[in-house]
Amino acid sequence: ERKPADPCRKRAHKGRVAVAESNRRWCSDGFEFRCDNGEKLRVTFAQDCCDREIIDWAASTGGYDKETVQDVMLGAVEKRFGRQLPTVPAFARLLGLEPCTTAVRSPESNGIAESFVMTIKRDYISIMPKPDSEAAVMNLAVAFSHYNEHHPHSALGYRSPREYIRRKLSQP
Repeated sequence: ERKPADPCRKRAHKGRVAVAESNRRWCSDGFEFRCDNGEKLRVTFAQDCCDREIIDWAASTGGYDKETVQDVMLGAVEKRFGRQLPTVPAFARLLGLEPCTTAVRSPESNGIAESFVMTIKRDYISIMPKPDSEAAVMNLAVAFSHYNEHHPHSALGYRSPREYIRRKLSQP
């Protein structure tokens, strides 16, 4: 039996994933790496396509599944907007968001997340202690915090995600 066509397929890719305002488009993706003891850690994250902040993330030695992505996205909504919200679909409609999924191996539609994965692996995971999954998760928390507070982005005027957010919030 064939799946019905994805309603999001109607939108053509125009080569631009970044947006001019925070909370207009988020992306999510995942990556994995091995700890020194051989455990494989799988990480799922949600990222704002404007300010580049990693809003929420989860790590597991299990596999990826849609529930993990949904939990991470809900965590991102709660972190950005608080817990007193209508249901996620109603809230998405209220904000004018269109929940869409991106096909696996579609970097043209998820370039910001793909770029983050390369950065976190190159600048953080490659040098952080990761003797086992428990230590790796603790060190990932530090890495994500450092990335959000200190990692400069050319698209943000060489500011970190949180520096960019603070500057935007302080402007009239």
